[in-house]
Amino acid sequence: MSNNIKIYSFPLSGHAHRVELFVGLANIPHHVVNLDLAAGEHKQDDYLALNPAGQVPTIVDGETVISDSNAILVYLARKYAPQFLPTEHELEAEVQKFLTLAAGELAFGPAAARLITVFNAPLDPDHCQTVATRLFNKLEQHLENKVFLVAEKLTIADVALYSYSAHAPEGNVSLHQYTNVRRWLKTIEMQPGFKAMPTTQVGLLAS
Repeated sequence: MSNNIKIYSFPLSGHAHRVELFVGLANIPHHVVNLDLAAGEHKQDDYLALNPAGQVPTIVDGETVISDSNAILVYLARKYAPQFLPTEHELEAEVQKFLTLAAGELAFGPAAARLITVFNAPLDPDHCQTVATRLFNKLEQHLENKVFLVAEKLTIADVALYSYSAHAPEGNVSLHQYTNVRRWLKTIEMQPGFKAMPTTQVGLLAS
């Protein structure tokens, strides 16, 4: 098993939360180090030596240092929890498709919309809403008669998309019309080892 992986995190980061969520679901021993981003801890030399981009999350596993949340999910699944990443070629490709979605439309839609309301990011809310609508329409259709995104079992695809989807209302992106998406989120929240991301008092605060 692992040598108690160290996760450099920030409680309100969905990218960091997906890593904390995964180690909980997969029961991987770990230790979370929360950085004070307001104080600039992520820009200090000791942290930049681990992650030159100065972003969270970063993990340290023995001598191995990995940044980028999706890359971390793949690494942890391959090494410690292979049941979360199918090895069949078609299913593995399907997981990768959703990791790309997480880095694309999820990041530029609901995640970006939340950046505006939570962190006052200078982004275009109308564009974020448009991208978020496109994303959730895709997920709603895909999840028709499905429990999880890939292979009818929990995978890192679900983990990668959960955090910012669940917290989309904080960016004024309503999930009210997406019945399948809301059911999928609740299913993940019922899994053993689930860890919630703190909710901020902004946005719609309603699913």
